[in-house]
Amino acid sequence: MAGERFLDTNILIYAFAADDPRSAQAEALLAQGGVVGVQVINEFTSVARRKLGWDWPQIDSALEVIEELVGPALPLTREIHREALLLARNHPITFYDALIVAAAADAGCRVVVTEDMQHGRRLGGVTLHNPFTATLG
Repeated sequence: MAGERFLDTNILIYAFAADDPRSAQAEALLAQGGVVGVQVINEFTSVARRKLGWDWPQIDSALEVIEELVGPALPLTREIHREALLLARNHPITFYDALIVAAAADAGCRVVVTEDMQHGRRLGGVTLHNPFTATLG
């Protein structure tokens, strides 16, 4: 199951965020494992530094935990980029979200776990799943 789920950046951010109502659920999702791509850890690093105000040692520690739980981030390739271009052109989705979907499909994942995209939608061979929909008002 873990290798069938591609975790989006927001799941990682919530797993490490203090005082967020989604943290416990995101921590559990991360602990169950999954797959991440290099774009996800790049975005995580940027958000942790810019929005959470973390210092570099905090970021390094979090990235080590993430890799321990889900393994090394998968690289972006030219083929993933090409597929993302097609997805972004043909569907109402941002290019960066299309990269996430294309990377998940390339990794053989069946599901992208994300809060940012339309829950239940099937796109690029994967299903978008928002784990927080049941917990949101």
